[in-house]
Order: sequence, then C-alpha cells, then structure tokens
Amino acid sequence: MTVKTVAIVGAGIAGLTAALCLARKGIASHILEQADRLEEVGAGLQISPNASGVLARLGVLPALEARWLEPVSIVLASGRTLKPLTTIPVGTAARRRWQHPYGVLHRATLQRVLLDAVRAEPLAHVHLGAQVARHNPAAIVAQIGESVDLIVGADGVWSILRTAVPAAAPARFSGSLAWRFMIPFDRAPGFLDPRSVVAWTGPSAHLVAYPIAEVQAFNVVAIHQGAFRGHIWSATSGQTGSTLRLDAFSAWNSEIVALLRAAEAPLAWPLYECADGRWSNGRDLILIGDAAHATTPFAAQGAAMAIEDAAELAAAVATAPDLPAALSAYEKRRRQRLKRVRARADFNRFAYHARGPIALARDAVLALRSPESLAADLDWLYGYRALD
Repeated sequence: MTVKTVAIVGAGIAGLTAALCLARKGIASHILEQADRLEEVGAGLQISPNASGVLARLGVLPALEARWLEPVSIVLASGRTLKPLTTIPVGTAARRRWQHPYGVLHRATLQRVLLDAVRAEPLAHVHLGAQVARHNPAAIVAQIGESVDLIVGADGVWSILRTAVPAAAPARFSGSLAWRFMIPFDRAPGFLDPRSVVAWTGPSAHLVAYPIAEVQAFNVVAIHQGAFRGHIWSATSGQTGSTLRLDAFSAWNSEIVALLRAAEAPLAWPLYECADGRWSNGRDLILIGDAAHATTPFAAQGAAMAIEDAAELAAAVATAPDLPAALSAYEKRRRQRLKRVRARADFNRFAYHARGPIALARDAVLALRSPESLAADLDWLYGYRALD
C-alpha cells in the first residue's frame, strides 16, 4: 500500500516536523493536539548540525537563523575554578566541518516557526483541543473526518499511545533533576559567556549556560541527583518533593553558588528516560521523539533526535508498498542511531559528574586533546545526515 494520509498525535517539535517532512513526500497529515492553544512553554534548546540540516531541507532554517544565536564554541569548564578544561569550536567551524549551523534558541521560537510552516502547508492540518485517550483508529478518523493509513505517536514522554505498543519501554525517572531559569543579560555575572555554550562540571552535578537572543537572557540549567513526587513535566520548587540542592554545589566556585542562590523561581524538570523497548505495533502505529526513546539531556540531542525521526519516518513510508516492513526498517535504523546517542549521553553524565581521581584523570586527558580532535570525535553525531 502507498501511504496517503497520516494522523499525528501531538503538536510538539516531533509532530510538527513530521507533518512537514511528510508533506514534502506528498503525504497529507492531521495533527491532533489536546491543548486548545499552543502555548510558548519550555526553555532553551541547542540545535546541532544533524538537526539543522533537516530544518534547512524543510525551508524553515532561515526563519530560525534570523532569531537564534550561533555560539562560537562549546566549553567544558571546572565548577570549582571556572577555568576551561577544553573547547570545541562551533560557529563558522560547525558550518565548515558539518555543513550546517549549531544554534541556540528558545524552544517556543522553534515551535512557532514550525507551526507557521505547518499552517502554510496545504497537506498539513492542525486540530487543537483534540483528545486522544487511547489507540483508537476509529475515534481518530471520527475527529478528523478522513481515513488514515498510519498513526504517529508524537505525544511526548508521557505518551498515551505507547501503551498500545507491545513491549514498549515505559518512562522511568533517571535519578536526576534539572533546574532551569533565565538570567537577563544586563544582570548576568561576568563568568557567563555571551558567545559560548558552557558546561561546568563537578561531583554528581553540573551546570550549563548559554545565551538566548530572543529573550535577551542566559538559559541556565543546573542538574543534580534528587527525588521527586508524581508524573510531571516541570514544576516549581517543592512540587517535586525536592528543591534546588545548593549542597550539591557546596564545593563549587562561590560565584556559581551565588548565581544559584539568587535564581528566581527556578523550574524543576525531573529527567525521564525510556529503555530500549519497541516503538511500533507492527501494523499502523509508530512512536517518535520522546514517546519512543526519551533520553537524558547529557548530549543535548533530545530535539535533534525528534527532528531526525521525523525525516527518516517520512522517507521510510513515502514509497512503502508494505507499511509494516517499512516501519520495521525505520525502527531498526533509528534504534542503531539512538543506541549510540544514548551511550554518548551516558558517557557525558559519567564524565561531567566524576569525582576524585577519575575527575583528575578526565582533566588530564582533556588537556592533551586538541579542539580539532574533539570536534572529530563528534563527526558521527553532528555530521549525520538523516534520510531524505
């Protein structure tokens, strides 16, 4: 069979990108979003070249480039001394090495640009206030008034459709909490770099900061081990059963401690992940993005993997005479990619949170590596071209 119409559940980055990728293949889509309106939520995002290449092919990259910033470098630094441990060049170097840019922006900006493109696309249709309580193709058809060949679950880490996939892996708490807040440029301490993405490392915790042009502020993320209560996406201090643990940063530089102490209403984001379960029911349902393979942000690839998923799913089903076989091939290819990305995230978590002799060994090894060799280590990640 040839896929003609697809129902996409969820109007996040994965769902919106999937609609655009499918439209480029001549496939119509209906996005069902339970919210009555798409609110501008979230915080900062890093869009690496493997994702910006897909966005370029969709024609939305110029709108993003007009709003985002392209950092000149990614820096790993000591949380105790603030001194850089190593630097990876991006900026113009990213465009030269990986053919596409590395940008930082607010999540709402990306969602808005994608939504505008979807609304301008005749083959894509957005249905707000559309409730999908379970995998029920007949109910979905009744809502959109058209039969569909495929249902795409792009409904995030707490996916409803995941329950309809045999052997799918449920979301589980990773043991870490991310605290996110913004610091306006005009009130930012001097150690925040307006031209770089910086990650400061320390025992069992780390801190990331980078500039967001649209809001004229630094996006700051502090990650430490902790506990929580309930299944939530984000919450203010106390709602998770936890608060920003300043004790996790007690041995850090006093300027970082002062920054965290002065944070205004930081939002807690319990970090969830999905193990290596199934993503498809083998017939007419496939999960993408966080619904399929939620990962921790230690490699900054959550949005990028969703964008890659969208491109490769569209490529897989565009000319599929046998949809189940196409879904199986898509899942096999993406699983191989995600396995490597997860391994990188796990390695980064280990390296960022190392203590004692392991941290000293890490610093010594990094001191011997050139920026160019470190960039080469990321060729497999940033230089990846999703199937088109």
